[in-house]
Amino acid sequence: MSTPRRAGLGTNQEAVRRHNLGTVLRHVHGAGQISRAELTTSMGLNRSTIADLVGELESLGVVERALPVGARSGAGRPSAEVRLAGVGPYVVAVDLGVDRAVVARVALGGEVVERGSVPIPTGGSEAWQVGSAVAGLIRRVVEAAPPSAPLIGIGISIPGLVRRSDGLVRLAPNLEWQDVSFGAIVLAALGVDIPVQLANDADLGALAEHRRGAGVGVDDLIYISGNVGVGAGVITGGVRLEGAGGYAGEVGHLPFAPEGRLCHCGNIGCWETEVGAHAIAQAIGCPESEVVTLGDVLDEYAGPPRALGATGKALGYGLASIVNAFNPRLVVLGGYLSSLYALVRHEVDGALAERALPAPLESVTLSLPGLGSDSVLQGAAEIALEPLFVDPVAALGTALVGVGDQLAG
Repeated sequence: MSTPRRAGLGTNQEAVRRHNLGTVLRHVHGAGQISRAELTTSMGLNRSTIADLVGELESLGVVERALPVGARSGAGRPSAEVRLAGVGPYVVAVDLGVDRAVVARVALGGEVVERGSVPIPTGGSEAWQVGSAVAGLIRRVVEAAPPSAPLIGIGISIPGLVRRSDGLVRLAPNLEWQDVSFGAIVLAALGVDIPVQLANDADLGALAEHRRGAGVGVDDLIYISGNVGVGAGVITGGVRLEGAGGYAGEVGHLPFAPEGRLCHCGNIGCWETEVGAHAIAQAIGCPESEVVTLGDVLDEYAGPPRALGATGKALGYGLASIVNAFNPRLVVLGGYLSSLYALVRHEVDGALAERALPAPLESVTLSLPGLGSDSVLQGAAEIALEPLFVDPVAALGTALVGVGDQLAG
C-alpha cells in the first residue's frame, strides 16, 4: 500500500529551494566572489545541494564560475568558486535630498555603474515636479544598460516619515510634503510598471553601513543622518528597527532644551533645533541659501572653532541619550554631521563621556561612514534588490529587460 503524499509537500520544497537560491545569491552579493566550500559551511548544506543551487543561479544568469583569486593554471584542481555574472540584474537607486536628487544604476555587489544628479528647487517643489525630474534622470542612467540585463526595481530614500505598509510619504517637512505617494508619481512619469520601494534616508544609511560600510560584522549600530534635519536608522541584533508604522528613529525631535527654539515640527526645543543645519548655519554665519549644502560649507570652514563649540556639546549630549537608550556598539555620523564631527571632535567626545552611562559608553565607538556620501544611495539599492534575495525566480520573472528602449519610447 502506497503512502499518501502529504498535502503541500511539493509546494514547501519549492519554497525552500527558492529561499536557498536567494540565500546563496545574497552571500555572493555580499562577497563579490566566494568558494562553494564557504557556501557549504555558511548555509549548512551538503556540497551537492550547493552545486545544484549554484548551477541554477548560473542558468538564471546571475552568477558564474570563477577561479580563486590569485590562482594559477597548472597541476592540481583549484577549488570551485562563484562570482557575480558580468552582465546581470541591476536596480535603480534614488537618494532624494532637500536640494538635489542623486540617481544611480547599481549592479549586484553594490557596484555603482552610472550616476547622475538633478537639483531640486528650494521653497517647496510640488511632488509631481520632483517626480518628473527623477524620472528623467532614471531614463538617463539606464539608457546605456546592456539590453539583456534585467532591471529588478527602484529604491528611493526619503528625508522624512515613510509608511512601511505602502511607502506613503507621511511627512517630509524640509520638502514641505505630506501624505504623498511619491513612488506612484515616479512610475507614472516613467510609464512602466516595476516594483518600487521607499524608505527613510537614515534607515537606509544604517542598512548600507551595516552590510557594506563601517558596520560590517556589527549587529548593533545607529546611523545618524544630517540632511538639513536629523534622523537615525537603528540596527539592533542585526535587524532594522522600524517601529509599528515604520517611523522609528526620529531622534531629531527628542526633547532637548525645554526653553529653546521653535522647531518646524511645532514643538519647542527639539534636539534638531540645536544640531540641525539651520542652527549650525546660524552659529557660523552661513547664509540660509547655503543651508542645504552645509556639509560642503563645513568642509571649507576656517572660522573660529569656538563658534561651533556649543553645537559640538549639544551633539555629544544628544548622542549620550541615544547611547543610553539603545546601547549600540557603533554610531555612524552621516551627512553634514561627518563634517561637523571633524571640526568639534573634542567637544562631542567630551559631552558624550559626560552624559552617557558608563556601561553602554564602554562598548560604543563613534565613526564616520565607511561608504562616504553614498551610504543612503547604497541603502536604496539594497531595498530594491531585496526581492531578488527573497525569491530570485519570481523577481527575475517580473523584471524589465531592455528597459532603456522602453523608457526612451
